[in-house]
Amino acid sequence: MRLNRHEADVRVKRKIVSGRKFALTYVIMLLLVGIQMGIIIAPVFTRYHPVIHVCVIMLYWVIVASAFLYVTNWQIKKSYDAPMRRLSEAAKRVAEGDFSVYVEPQHTPEKYDYIDVMCTDFNLMVQELGSIETLKNDFVANVSHEIKTPLAVIKNYTTMLRAPELEDDVRHDYQEAILRAADNLSALVTNILRLNKLENQEIEAPSEPYDLCRQLCDCLLGFERLLEEKQLILTTDIESRAIIPVDKDALEIVWNNLISNALKFTPHGGTITVVQTSDADSFSVSVTDTGCGMDRDTARRVFDKFYQGDTSHSGEGNGLGLALAHRIVERIGGSITIESALGHGSTFTVTIPVAH
Repeated sequence: MRLNRHEADVRVKRKIVSGRKFALTYVIMLLLVGIQMGIIIAPVFTRYHPVIHVCVIMLYWVIVASAFLYVTNWQIKKSYDAPMRRLSEAAKRVAEGDFSVYVEPQHTPEKYDYIDVMCTDFNLMVQELGSIETLKNDFVANVSHEIKTPLAVIKNYTTMLRAPELEDDVRHDYQEAILRAADNLSALVTNILRLNKLENQEIEAPSEPYDLCRQLCDCLLGFERLLEEKQLILTTDIESRAIIPVDKDALEIVWNNLISNALKFTPHGGTITVVQTSDADSFSVSVTDTGCGMDRDTARRVFDKFYQGDTSHSGEGNGLGLALAHRIVERIGGSITIESALGHGSTFTVTIPVAH
């Protein structure tokens, strides 16, 4: 991003040159010239040779110049050199991995200069870097945990399969458990790769217009068996046709995640409602369940990577589905919102703007 060098920062309140500073400088200069005139006309010097007068005046201005340099150097050290040294030392500590660094601005906000603004921006940058470092560490820890769990299941059941006295039905159950754990591990790795691709992709793939309504119906048909197993009531209100110029494969991931989540948290005999609407400005799809719902804190964090409302992680899933859906919708310029209350189910609504 190219910065405009003439653009002033509104946070800077202190002026480099002010009327007060000008007046003070003017008075000091008058005083110095007045002292010089006093030296020239002083009776004590009238009896000396003019060369002596010149030498005395030159000595006077040497003293004035020395005092001026001392005051200027002190001002530069106080206003610029000292804070820049602190910034340099702080930057060195940050480079070494210390994100607890804080550089105190010299003035209060109503008297900020550019050095104070630089310190403030530096502190904000360090805070953000610290947050990123925390997220990275959490990500690594969560990935390790999620990968370790299915691997432990596979290892344990594989060990038990070595027992020669196992009955056929028990052996079959163990094999099914291994397959489920392998599927979970495969889904985890796939979702991680998808998220990484979305977060690092800079060039958007061209998208061909397609029928959103048809896609929603196809996704729902894919969950027909699970709907029957849990005896869930499916209610839909979908338009007959809605052409949308968005990445078809990416949105299919969104719908599958939202529908599978609704199936997961809706008890037997519950209801799942899918509503699709459109107008001149946007397309909207909402998925509502009659499941357990969630509290405000869970709803706020539900799109975070690896976050699961069930902290025991005993249920299916790895906490990446909604994070992936949120990232996809965000990439295409849309939004995804949630309305939920404990014991009253949840509604996820995806809104996609119409490209004009």
